[in-house]
Amino acid sequence: MNYNFRSGYENMDFDKVSGMLTNAYWCKGICKPEVMKGAGNSSLVVGVFSPENEQIGYARVISDKTRFAYILDVIIDDRFRRQGIGQHLMMYILQHEDLKEVYQFLLRTSDAHGVYSKVGFQPVSRPADWMEIRHSRPERKGHGKNS
Repeated sequence: MNYNFRSGYENMDFDKVSGMLTNAYWCKGICKPEVMKGAGNSSLVVGVFSPENEQIGYARVISDKTRFAYILDVIIDDRFRRQGIGQHLMMYILQHEDLKEVYQFLLRTSDAHGVYSKVGFQPVSRPADWMEIRHSRPERKGHGKNS
């Protein structure tokens, strides 16, 4: 595989990342400032770059870097899907030095169970133990209610 993985906020092409995420089902219409704010408040951000240095993938992690890590916004540019890049991106994250002590990784997916199961993910073993509070996504000035 001739793709490079880079971590660090400063290494991301947020125009490209925003362009990919704005079409994703889990954050349809998200704007660049919101993507950047989320990345800036994350424990780890990772990009996948082509040999021509084009960013073609992205993921971020929220973690205490000790026990727990939540992986989100995992996305690969449509032109590069089904080549194993997403699987390699997940392995890069799971083996990252910053997360070496973490023993519980979580993520949500509606359509990529096969990708994640290949790197060890499985359905939550005790779903009844988990709870959530879910609010409507707040309206962002100038970006519409569903942005």
